[in-house]
Amino acid sequence: MQMSEPLSQKNALFTAMNRFIGAVNNMDETVMVPSLLRDVPLDQEIEMQKLTNDPGSYLRDVEADMYSYYSQLKSIRNNIEWGVMRAEEQRRKAKDTPMQEPERTEPENNMDLEQLLQFHLKGLHGVLSKLTSQANNLTNRYKQEIGIAGWGQ
Repeated sequence: MQMSEPLSQKNALFTAMNRFIGAVNNMDETVMVPSLLRDVPLDQEIEMQKLTNDPGSYLRDVEADMYSYYSQLKSIRNNIEWGVMRAEEQRRKAKDTPMQEPERTEPENNMDLEQLLQFHLKGLHGVLSKLTSQANNLTNRYKQEIGIAGWGQ
């Protein structure tokens, strides 16, 4: 379900967020029984990234199965859609503990704020692209595991 995008918008942050959310929504619709992902190891490529301590690995080392991968991708999607503050409010309500005020920090030097924003947007775009790829890979692996690989493509 790839949409045609004008070349000027291909690298836009909003477009990257929409691609990621779409990939996670597709993953969520495809994975009908998430518990089947428990104890299913990740790709060999991801395992190799962990072994070589590649900084491109976005999963924590303790999360070694596809179910935790699935949960993390859905959590990231929710944070993008609803905002981090709303997610923290939901966790606070669940735990019934007071929420601490987020720490606000000012830039330590006089770096141009536009350059700082560009730096962070570039990093965020790269992370979103990798997460989108991971969501698509999880969807395909799930289809392979349950024997419906090639359906809906």
